[in-house]
Amino acid sequence: MEDDESTANVKVEDMAAYLIKHHADQLRTIILSAHPRLHYPLYVDFVDFMDSNPMLGYAIYVKPIEHLRLFDESATNAQQEVIDSYLKGWNNASVKKFVHVRITVPSSLGCPEAFPSIGRLRVKHRGKLLTLKGTVVRSGAIKMIEGEVEFECRKCKYRFKVYPEVETRNTLPQPSVCPFQGYKVCGGTSFLPVDGPVCHDYQEIKIQESTQVLGVGAIPRSIPIILTDDLVDLVKAGDDVAVTGVLTSKWSSDLKDVRCDLDPVLIANNVRRVNEMKSDIDIPDDVLMTFKQFWLDFKDKPLKGRNAILRGICPQIFGLFTVKLAVALTLIGGVQHVDASGTKVRGESHFLLVGDPGTGKSQFLKFAAKLSNRSVITTGLGSTSAGLTVTAVKDGGEWMLEAGALVLADGGLCCIDEFDSMREHDRATIHEAMEQQTISVAKAGLVTTLSTKTIVFGATNPKGHYDPSQPLSVNTALSGPLLSRFDIVLVLLDTKNPEWDAVVSSHILGQAEAAEPEKGKHDEDLANFWPLPMLRRYIHFVKRYFKPVLTKEAERVISSYYQLQRRSATQNAARTTVRMLESLIRLAQAHARLMFRNEVTRLDAITAILCIESSMTTSAIVDSAGNALHSNFSENPDQEYSTQERLIIQKLSSIDEFPDLDSIAGSLRA
Repeated sequence: MEDDESTANVKVEDMAAYLIKHHADQLRTIILSAHPRLHYPLYVDFVDFMDSNPMLGYAIYVKPIEHLRLFDESATNAQQEVIDSYLKGWNNASVKKFVHVRITVPSSLGCPEAFPSIGRLRVKHRGKLLTLKGTVVRSGAIKMIEGEVEFECRKCKYRFKVYPEVETRNTLPQPSVCPFQGYKVCGGTSFLPVDGPVCHDYQEIKIQESTQVLGVGAIPRSIPIILTDDLVDLVKAGDDVAVTGVLTSKWSSDLKDVRCDLDPVLIANNVRRVNEMKSDIDIPDDVLMTFKQFWLDFKDKPLKGRNAILRGICPQIFGLFTVKLAVALTLIGGVQHVDASGTKVRGESHFLLVGDPGTGKSQFLKFAAKLSNRSVITTGLGSTSAGLTVTAVKDGGEWMLEAGALVLADGGLCCIDEFDSMREHDRATIHEAMEQQTISVAKAGLVTTLSTKTIVFGATNPKGHYDPSQPLSVNTALSGPLLSRFDIVLVLLDTKNPEWDAVVSSHILGQAEAAEPEKGKHDEDLANFWPLPMLRRYIHFVKRYFKPVLTKEAERVISSYYQLQRRSATQNAARTTVRMLESLIRLAQAHARLMFRNEVTRLDAITAILCIESSMTTSAIVDSAGNALHSNFSENPDQEYSTQERLIIQKLSSIDEFPDLDSIAGSLRA
């Protein structure tokens, strides 16, 4: 026992020396803090520690529980040494008793055994230091538990600590015999507690592995995580986290006639939110230079450059230019702003695809989910209102909230296929999530509001045969309030066009070159320039770094178009609300971002109008809106755009309130 104690003392000294050398700033901050009873984290990079002391680093990995306790003890010793050496004259310098060393393990460590997925956890991982990644699906209440107690043997006066056992749900085992084993075994059986038990904050959360890393048919596994002291209440349902801790087990709750098993549980040493890390895709400088050079090359023909980017979206589907543009604008989105009353106006756009079977709706959904850094895919048949929003579950006698699809997709994309298969009641639950970007819950005494800052991408079949003479709400059986929340609603009608069928079939059979003999090598290079990883980086970059503002000219165009729509809105009354004006602004901002600009010009405003026109079954301005299914990429998009712009400006300039558009129309005619 004395040998063990001396070994432990050497380890504590080595750990304290490391902390003083590498983490003196953190120690100084803790020492000078004013609250002696708070629990303070002290973050240590595991790779740096391994480089400094490989033997001790390996010991922490293999036997983490006892060595992490020694590390905490060393933090106390290190504080005393820092005070004695540097802060002796400081009045407010004091050693804090509750300092916890938090190990941060970078994912680049190159040790897959230390980073198992939740579904791959086995008995061999028990008692090892692991890092698990997942999404918080349940967050329990914060409780108080009794911690370690120090006992003194009445026979030999030896003092030792007894820690609560997780296996038996944190009960404190009573010592049966004195553990002192020096020159003579004590064997005492009577003990006296020195102090009362130390109390700790305690919280249980549950994390689930991401469905994006699983194959088809695999069920996502989950594991409870125990958080204590300074770790409690750091994360909430819907957060992506990386948890470093020790895998152990606890007895499952006693149920009559049910076998009592050991449930795996992870005792957390450190918890990091990786929401920002996940969305923060690494964009090297050379890739950024590639983006800038790309737009320099297309300075004179910007729309041809834009179309080159759009060709990279769902390349396996031929044509469908309008849908690909709508997908890009939806994923990029506009800029969130706060109006005069302090209400937040969302920047995220929502997109609904209405189409006949076999028009590629689900393909677009899946590709959009790949482009987004955080996405959840579900179907209308497999979703209930609780599964989409949040459900209340009872665990261990208390109610908890478990996050649904919209909460898990917070900050990303929620794809809902077969939108028409959802029950009317279930569809009504997502109204608040789409517009206010929150979900208000009042279940089982739990009253709260959860964040759902997500893009909703829906796909649905029309109700029976699509009748163009009927309003959209009749054809889709979706209510007006729900339709008004979608920025773009595209209708794909399979009109059985023989020429189109011939082109599409040759494309599917791999003979697209034969069908398009005039397609040059330059276009092929452009299509290959924007693979999926490059597209993801580009969309992430423009969303993060561009905050476009509207020019006066763009404002006039959007405002006059909105007024024209309000006058002529007969069939689509549900769509032509103030939400349409906000949608136009969002789409124009998204197009400016797509074009690598910080300013919304007339071109962006006109493109937003063309998108809205395509989503109207009866067009108010452009007669050539046509069927979105047969919209193909133009050979000369800039020339085609100038024709459309001239038509739209001439139409809008007829509105009395905007006579200044006449001058723009005159210059375009000239």
